[in-house]
Amino acid sequence: MSQMTVALPDSVSEAEAKLQLAVRLFQVGSLSCGQAAELAGYSKRTFIELLGKQGVAVLDYSADELTDDLSHA
Repeated sequence: MSQMTVALPDSVSEAEAKLQLAVRLFQVGSLSCGQAAELAGYSKRTFIELLGKQGVAVLDYSADELTDDLSHA
């Protein structure tokens, strides 16, 4: 695992920076939900709840895909 050192302004806590980095890496598909949760220091369940509070979808599933899947169920 790689390590990185970042200087943060006083207005941003280390926990907040880790969370925002994990959220963004999850959004772009660089990390799985579990990997992002671990990076942020949360359980997977808590991380999913935090994603919801930030308006980030856990599943990238379009309405058309859902309709298609339901028609085949």
